Parts: sequence; structure tokens; C-alpha cells
Amino acid sequence: MKSTDTEFVGGPLDGRILPIPLGPMLGVPKTYKVPVPAQGDVPARTLVYVRSKQVRGLSWFWRYEYDEAATARASG
Repeated sequence: MKSTDTEFVGGPLDGRILPIPLGPMLGVPKTYKVPVPAQGDVPARTLVYVRSKQVRGLSWFWRYEYDEAATARASG
């Protein structure tokens, strides 16, 4: 399975670059959900990141930006 290194901006994964599996059309998914297990008194939750197109000069790439509102809805 092919993957591409993708930058994460905002939230707990800010600044990290992780390999994201590519879909059937060789693109990254529109949203990326990261399950976080419960630890002590902190309940389990799901972090939600949304794909964002970034342009540098003549080239472009995808990165994921933290979506706080979607994270709140997903964690219920």
C-alpha cells in the first residue's frame, strides 16, 4: 500500500509529519481521525484533522489542519 508523508498543523499532532495511506485515486483522505485511548481520568476521544491544500511557488501539497469543532462532535 502506498503512502505519503503528510504534515499536521494545530492540535496535539502539531508539527508532526506522518505517513498517510493513499486512497484508490492516490490521494489522501479528506478527513483523518486519530483515536486517543482513555488515560486515567481523561476519557477516550477522537482527534479530527481536515485536509488542506497548500501552495509554494509552482508546486502544491496536502497537509492536515486540526478541526476543534469536529473533534468535539466526534468525542461526544
